[in-house]
Amino acid sequence: MLITNIEPFKGKTLRIDFDEGEPAFINAEVVSDKGLSKGMTLTPEQWEDVVYANDLRRARERALYLLDYKDYSYIMMFKKLSENYPEQICYDVCDRLAELGIINDRRFAEGLARKYMEVKYFGYFRAVQEMKLKGLSKELIEEALAPYSDSESVRGRIKELIEKKYLRRLDTEDGVKKVKNALVRQGYSYADINAVFEGLSEEEE
Repeated sequence: MLITNIEPFKGKTLRIDFDEGEPAFINAEVVSDKGLSKGMTLTPEQWEDVVYANDLRRARERALYLLDYKDYSYIMMFKKLSENYPEQICYDVCDRLAELGIINDRRFAEGLARKYMEVKYFGYFRAVQEMKLKGLSKELIEEALAPYSDSESVRGRIKELIEKKYLRRLDTEDGVKKVKNALVRQGYSYADINAVFEGLSEEEE
């Protein structure tokens, strides 16, 4: 492959023309790093290396852009990048971000636990289900949820949730049943739910 011309295209992208085939559009820093110049001849392997470096840069920039808006687990970021980039590039980018601490599954898990337990008032089972969908391991999920798992804090959240959202529905037996079912869907166990309702009944008496 003979490079016949290199010229600015858009922003930091350069257009590279060859003696045959379609032009390529490569980041200026990659062109500089690889020492590309007009009149240079490249083997197929050398050109593959240039393309890989360019795609790697683009994928890394895409990942950093996404992280400006929200945190990602390793697997979430990998899946997001894999929509547009080859598997090996996705691994290389995610591995590097993890090495730098920019992606940190433990920090991500702790943040999700706070959100699900303190803001959304999820029960343990719902929180586990949601965190698994984010690609987190069982060990990290259990570790992150441990501070919220003792009976006192669980039943305290149930009571707060009832007082904030469901209190007006407890006037009838059917209403109580519907509230209990809603709490189960929220991820709480029947044992904890019934214990809270027993406590509320005792308070009323």
